[in-house]
Amino acid sequence: METLGTTELRLMQGLAQEVTAWRPELLNGDATVGELAWVWAKDFDALNRFWRHRLWFAGGRLAAWGWAHLPYQLPRDDGTLRESKTANLLWQAHPDSAALLSEILDWYDDVAGGGDRLLTVQSADAQAQAIVAAHGYAFDAKAGSDNGPWVQFNMRELTDVPDPALPDGFRFLAAQDVPAADAVNAHRAAWHTSSFTEGAFERVRRTWPYRADLHVLIAAPDGTLAATAIIWLDEATQTAEFEPVGTHRDFRRRGLGTALQLHGMQLARSAGAKRMLVACLGAPAHPEARNMYYGVGFRPLTRDLPQIKVAR
Repeated sequence: METLGTTELRLMQGLAQEVTAWRPELLNGDATVGELAWVWAKDFDALNRFWRHRLWFAGGRLAAWGWAHLPYQLPRDDGTLRESKTANLLWQAHPDSAALLSEILDWYDDVAGGGDRLLTVQSADAQAQAIVAAHGYAFDAKAGSDNGPWVQFNMRELTDVPDPALPDGFRFLAAQDVPAADAVNAHRAAWHTSSFTEGAFERVRRTWPYRADLHVLIAAPDGTLAATAIIWLDEATQTAEFEPVGTHRDFRRRGLGTALQLHGMQLARSAGAKRMLVACLGAPAHPEARNMYYGVGFRPLTRDLPQIKVAR
């Protein structure tokens, strides 16, 4: 299949739902319902020509998938380059079909070419760790170090969510309350290297299970959108996920991130969610987001173990 479209994406999200319901500790952090929707929708227009994918079926259901992101280099509006120099594999296998990871890796070797290959496995997934080692992968000591960009996956039950507290003059909004351009600018103000566009946001809004009432923002007294988060609600598993979460760089360290999460979790609970997921940098050198999530009740579920296969 040349293009990863909405049909394939929805199948991949369906597998995420099954793993979430049955063995959430085996769910890859980049293979959740919300993460798949966000990454696919925001990057499709710019990057889809650098993507390759394959689906594996068993008994009429999706049993595994691989999504290879090949190296690319694209110019930004400001003259800098957006680039990735290494192939990276996103993947997921149903726990009943875990051995299919071996076939995914063979396919990845074929499509990634001669360069270095990256992927991640979860710390709770001993079988995947053994399979990737047998295929020549080793723990990426740099990416997985105490200063590396590895990701920790966190979970929180929504049984007890305190009320949020905002500084005077700040107020909560939803994406349906603001122009699309303002929601895009709120994201870019929080993530200054982002190439997020109104066109990408339009695709996000059309991608299941996006809901404008669960895309939450905080407005400052002067009207600036000071914080933003999208909540992806999967009603089937009663699970919601924050992705992304960000605060305008001029409004940090005022408790806005904490308030936004508590507000978002209350909305998710009212919409039917019983638990919340969020990913963050897990390395000790990057404690800010992790400590914020701990402060609102999240606890670690699993973490990435970055793997690399160096080209010969």
